[in-house]
Amino acid sequence: MARRTVSSDPFEAIAQPKRRQVLETLARYPGAGCPVNELVVSLGLPQPVVSKHLAVLKGVGLVSLEKRGRQRFYRVNGEGIRAVHEWAARFERFWTHQLTSIKERAERRARDLPTPNTSEEPRRDHD
Repeated sequence: MARRTVSSDPFEAIAQPKRRQVLETLARYPGAGCPVNELVVSLGLPQPVVSKHLAVLKGVGLVSLEKRGRQRFYRVNGEGIRAVHEWAARFERFWTHQLTSIKERAERRARDLPTPNTSEEPRRDHD
């Protein structure tokens, strides 16, 4: 059975967990980028596997490649990631609302708890 090729859709490309892992690792190397051999070591994956994932990510515009001598340096392509970011940002209000609700609930509980009176001495029962 023939392997299915990945479309030009960045969402389809990042649906694969290993590709997200590659992107997360590359995000730690802003500026000059990261050489493939360093990615291989960092990810703990065979070089051909890393190269295939990089090719897919490059094909959909999520990473860029710069050749320097015999080495290939990859970095996250901010413009390519923008579409993913903008899409996910539409849902930010849901987790922001959730965090606000949790905070309000915790503050309400803290207000409702009786506060220990530290000015009183502990009571002692006399025999």
